[in-house]
Amino acid sequence: MANPNPNPNPAARIRVHALDALAEDAPPAEWIARAVDRALSVATDRAASSLSVAIADDETVAALNLAHRGVEGTTDVLSFSNVHFGAYYGEDARPPPADPADFVLPPDSEPDVGEIVISYPQALRQAAESQRDARDEIAALLAHGVLHLLGYDHEDERDAAEMRERERAAREAQRRAGLFDGVS
Repeated sequence: MANPNPNPNPAARIRVHALDALAEDAPPAEWIARAVDRALSVATDRAASSLSVAIADDETVAALNLAHRGVEGTTDVLSFSNVHFGAYYGEDARPPPADPADFVLPPDSEPDVGEIVISYPQALRQAAESQRDARDEIAALLAHGVLHLLGYDHEDERDAAEMRERERAAREAQRRAGLFDGVS
């Protein structure tokens, strides 16, 4: 992975990494960090959150999907939460990792919320299929990933309805922040 780009918003410590082969084509790290920050702003009352976003290829995401969910093939977005443990899918899925409270951190730091991993090629395919801009698709995946990091899920209709409403609010916050102005 390439070195992370600086975070434009110090209140929300968001690190963005892209595979070297994708770094040139993917949206800029600053844009990704702003999209995540806007999703966080409506999804949680936390004053600050620290998390990572990785922009990867299909092969990397497929390997993670198999290793951590027991599901073969790529997917659009994976969320690895350090603060919430949810259902794991697939026959060979691994159990959740150790409780984050088991890890000792320096007194002035907060635990990472987790990591979002997006398959950039899958996001591009989905954008083309739905005839929407690639950045719009990536922003939607980031909002979805943030919500999973914070413990939201869509396994039953009640939870799915709440998650859809929070995604809608996150997407509106992204739009109000001008993340799609002038995007071609």
